[in-house]
Amino acid sequence: MTQDTDTRSGADAPGVDPAMLEVLVCPVTHGPLEYDRARNELVSRQLGRAFPVRAGVPVMLLDEARELSETEIGALRK
Repeated sequence: MTQDTDTRSGADAPGVDPAMLEVLVCPVTHGPLEYDRARNELVSRQLGRAFPVRAGVPVMLLDEARELSETEIGALRK
């Protein structure tokens, strides 16, 4: 993951409502999400998937989530 990954409370990216990021959780694990500004995705570490944000709207469908690569998962653990 990049240095641009923020925790939910620190995310204030343009196009994404920070209040929305405060309350969103992973739809599968119900765990926290992190906003990755570089990829415009919400990342679930527990699930190992990234949910896209399109036109400022998080797409919280498992079918739309991108599976994280082993490299990305390893970077999240650091």
